[in-house]
Amino acid sequence: MRKKALMFTKVWSLFCFAISLLAASPAPSAAETAALTYSNFFPPTHVQSQLSESWCREVEKRTEGRVKIQYFAGQTLTNAKQTYDSVIDGIADIGTSALAYTRGRFPVMSAVDLPFGYTSGKAATTVANDVYAKFSPKEFGDTKVLYFHAHGPGFLHTRDKAVRTLEDLKGLRIRSTGTSADVVSALGGTPVPMPMPESYQSLQKGVVDGSMHPVESNKGWKLGEVTKNATFAYSAAYTTTFFVVMNKAKWDKLAPGDQKIIEAINLEWAPMHGEAWDESDMDGLRFFQQQGNTIFGLDAKESARWGAAVAPLIDASAAELDKNGLAGKSVVETIRESLKKFE
Repeated sequence: MRKKALMFTKVWSLFCFAISLLAASPAPSAAETAALTYSNFFPPTHVQSQLSESWCREVEKRTEGRVKIQYFAGQTLTNAKQTYDSVIDGIADIGTSALAYTRGRFPVMSAVDLPFGYTSGKAATTVANDVYAKFSPKEFGDTKVLYFHAHGPGFLHTRDKAVRTLEDLKGLRIRSTGTSADVVSALGGTPVPMPMPESYQSLQKGVVDGSMHPVESNKGWKLGEVTKNATFAYSAAYTTTFFVVMNKAKWDKLAPGDQKIIEAINLEWAPMHGEAWDESDMDGLRFFQQQGNTIFGLDAKESARWGAAVAPLIDASAAELDKNGLAGKSVVETIRESLKKFE
């Protein structure tokens, strides 16, 4: 009887010891799961927001749930101007915003926004990623860059006055951001710096006389409801580059295998954003015309005038980058070479 009791005591002790080890060890799934947040200023109904959210779901799918992402659209986590810093500080783990909202902070990548005469979002997106791949500028060194994308040609839109010549633009207050503000100045208008979420109301109330934006914004941001005219000046067409970045510490904590999966998804999603910009440009064009609005083109002579007016912006940017040891001429040459793929 005593032997049986002793045996029972030993077995029970081993059982309790095993249970204590299990209790002390975290569950494998909990240890492997990364819970991240993603901040995006685009409204949830915008195609660019929908693509960003689909990126999140694709990451979750391909990592088999090891990486989960809570998505916040429409500035519900951070506003557009603060997104980059919020990623550095860990307020958002991943974030999307425009280079133009923090002027001067990203000098190399902002060269992509210059009026090189962009004809499509696909071209602009390719250029942005080509430039980053070649130069890896230190200006993004405090985050993990996932990818860039950029909208199609940015054009002038006005509330009331039709603009057919450079002279027509003089004295008009034009909502613009970053490089587009410089374009407005070069063309003779008065730039009014303003992020996209504030544009509709400002146009509606007449705070500004017009806006520089891609055609998609006429529907995506409903600006076609508060503007009546558009001037399609391809010779002075700029773009706006958008970054998608991640907190470096959070990226480094991901398993190498999951990092590779995300990198592969990035290569797929960047061109998808460019194509979506072009598709939404067509939607924006139809929407603009459905409002009874008018589109103006430029004849060859006037087009050349607009192109000549903005050309110094490119030269000045290259010179400034060179002055600061940032290979300005090489950056400009890379942009032009990349654009040749789409001629």
